[in-house]
Amino acid sequence: MNKPVLGLALGGILGIFDGLSALISAPETAPQIVSIVVGSTVKGLIVGVLIGWFAKKVNSRPAGLVVGLLVGAFFAFLVALMPDAQGNHYYWQIVLPGSVLGLIVGYATQRYGTTARVEG
Repeated sequence: MNKPVLGLALGGILGIFDGLSALISAPETAPQIVSIVVGSTVKGLIVGVLIGWFAKKVNSRPAGLVVGLLVGAFFAFLVALMPDAQGNHYYWQIVLPGSVLGLIVGYATQRYGTTARVEG
């Protein structure tokens, strides 16, 4: 599977679990869990394809891990900036799982993703 598609698929799957982690880290968010999971899945898809695109351009596992961590943390931070209905922010509860998602996708796209072969 090519690297951007692998990143997209893995980011979407891990995004579901990223959203479900809210039930553990912030149980008071349970009534909004469906929208949290949908939002986390979309965020995972975006982060995954960006990391996969980077992995396609740069073939370096350490660089993939760093970029995965930074991209995952950045997009999670953007989401964490939005307060809930009571005005609470959940920085660590959002940024930590988002960063882990980025690390996993960064590693997987570098390790298991394929690059297109040039015929000629």
